[in-house]
Amino acid sequence: MNKEIRKDLELKRLEARDFTQFNDILRYAFQVTDEQLLKVGWKHDEIKRSKFPILEKAEVIGWFEDERLAAQIAVYPLQVNISGSIYEMGYITGVATYPEYMGLGLMSGLMKKSLETMYERNQCISFLFPYSHPLYRHKGWEVVSDKMTFHIRDHQLPRNIDVPGRVKRVKENSPDLIALHDAFARQTHGCLIRNELVWEEYWRWDVEDVTVAIYYGVDDRPLGYLVYLIENDVFHVKEMVYMNQEARKGLWGYIAAHESMINEVVGNNYNNHTVSFLFGDSDMKETIRPYIMARIVDFEGFFNQYHFSNTEINESVTFDIIDTVLEWNNRSFTVKFNQGETPVLVDEPSENRVKVEIGILTCMLLGYKRPTYLQQIERLEASKKTVAILESIIANEKIYFSDYI
Repeated sequence: MNKEIRKDLELKRLEARDFTQFNDILRYAFQVTDEQLLKVGWKHDEIKRSKFPILEKAEVIGWFEDERLAAQIAVYPLQVNISGSIYEMGYITGVATYPEYMGLGLMSGLMKKSLETMYERNQCISFLFPYSHPLYRHKGWEVVSDKMTFHIRDHQLPRNIDVPGRVKRVKENSPDLIALHDAFARQTHGCLIRNELVWEEYWRWDVEDVTVAIYYGVDDRPLGYLVYLIENDVFHVKEMVYMNQEARKGLWGYIAAHESMINEVVGNNYNNHTVSFLFGDSDMKETIRPYIMARIVDFEGFFNQYHFSNTEINESVTFDIIDTVLEWNNRSFTVKFNQGETPVLVDEPSENRVKVEIGILTCMLLGYKRPTYLQQIERLEASKKTVAILESIIANEKIYFSDYI
C-alpha cells in the first residue's frame, strides 16, 4: 500500500501560491497555535505572514499528492566563518511531514535533493538545528557545537567594574548592532554571517520588551552588545557578544547595575567556555547540551577554502571517506603538504590513512572533537603517526554558533 501511495506523489519546489500549505504543515508539525502566538504579542495578520520570507528567499521543496502538500524541507542560502574563510552554506529548516505520509522515505528523498542542490550551488557545507539526532546522523550530519545555559544569583554579580567606555541602550535595528555582529562573525570561527533574512529570524519570536544595549569604547566605537529581557525578577540574557575583554567587563558591569531589580541572571552561552570561571564566586549552575549539527556537502570544495593550522610539514594524508548519501564524497582524497606551501589534493595515496564517516570528519575539521579522542572512541581508523599529523594540522578551536533559524 505504501509503495502505491509513493507513486502518486510528486517532488517539486514550493511557490508563493503554496504559502498557506507551507505554514499549515509547520504549525501542525511543531504544534504552534494562534492562541500561543497572540499571547506573545503577535497579531493575526502577522501570524499569516510570519514565514513568507522563506518562500521568497529560500529553496523550499516538497512532496505533493494531488496538489496537497505531504512533506517539505527548506534551505536558507547563508554564509558561515570557518577558520577565517567565509563559506557558502545551506541551512536546513522547516522540516515537516504529515503523519499519514510517515514511513514512505519522503524525508530521505527531500534531504538528498536538497544536498544535490547545495552541491550545484557551491554550498559545500550544511548546518541545521536537529529535531532528531539519529535521523540526521544517519544522513551524514554530526554535532559540531554546544549551547551552555548559566544561572547566576544577584549576589554573585561582579562589583566595582572600572572600564573606560560606557553602555547605551539602542533600538533593535541599530546600525551599530548589525555592524558589530558582522565584525564579530568575520573574526569568529563557526559564526553565522547574519544577512537581512537571518536578522528577521533572530527577532521573529521575541516579545516587545526585549532590550539591546551596546558597550562603546572611549572612542565611541561599539565593542560589544547585550540582548536581554527582564521578567519576574530574572534578567534573561538572549545573547552577549564582545570584541575584547573590556567590552565583556563593561557588559557584565551593566548587568550588575540591575542588582536591585533582579534575583537571578539566566542566559545562554555559545563560546564553549564556562561563564563560572570568570566570576569570583563560581558556585553557580551551568548546563550543557548539543546544539548545532553540520555536514560537509562537497569535501573537495570544502578543502579548497579550509585553513589548516600547520603547513610547515612534509607529509601527506589520505582520507578514506564514507558517505552513504553523496557519492562524490564516498571515496579517497589525499592531501599533500609541502613545507610552507598551500596544501593540495593529489592522486597518489599516502601511507598515512584515515578511514572516517563524513559526519565525524566534519566534526573533527570544525574542531568540535579532537582526532586523538575520536580514535580512542573508535570513530575513526588511523595509525598513531597519522593521528599525530591530524592533531598538528587541525586548529584547536570550537565553533561559536548562536542562531536558531
